Amino acid sequence: MSRIALVTGGSRGIGAAISTTLKDKGYTVAATYAGNDEAAAKFTEETGIPSFKWSVADYDACVDGIKAVESKLGPVDVLVNNAAIFTTLEMKPFYSIDPVEWGEAINVNLNGVYACSRQVVDTMKENGFGRIINIGSAAVTMGRPNYTHYVASKSALIGMSRSMARELGSFGITVNTI
Repeated sequence: MSRIALVTGGSRGIGAAISTTLKDKGYTVAATYAGNDEAAAKFTEETGIPSFKWSVADYDACVDGIKAVESKLGPVDVLVNNAAIFTTLEMKPFYSIDPVEWGEAINVNLNGVYACSRQVVDTMKENGFGRIINIGSAAVTMGRPNYTHYVASKSALIGMSRSMARELGSFGITVNTI
């Protein structure tokens, strides 16, 4: 039986490449998407990888969505937290970012990682195995003008990943940011 991998934001771009690579390596893969039904349907048709629609920014949607994935495929062994908001963020100086825009970046790029990881970690602990891979950004090392909300969320993700790795390592679960 192959391991089950869930890739958030896994039906387009980098996420699609991650999803198809995992499938090619023998994993049973599920991909999430937040809004582009047409692209997700095309991805599923072309790859055979099922797509599940929910926003990772919505904690309850993550609870229900991961239950749906596990009901169809089985417990998640590998979680790739790839879903992120970047291109839809308005490029502007940090002093012009309103609280709603700030919250969107934090909710998707950071809270979404928490929400999805929280849903799979108990089963991973019980099984003595798990992989949580968080997709970071090179923008963290140099900053990126006019995207402070994005860079802040990805910077926090690094610290979160390090703490999670230390907490979960003894249970056979690795946590990494790439």
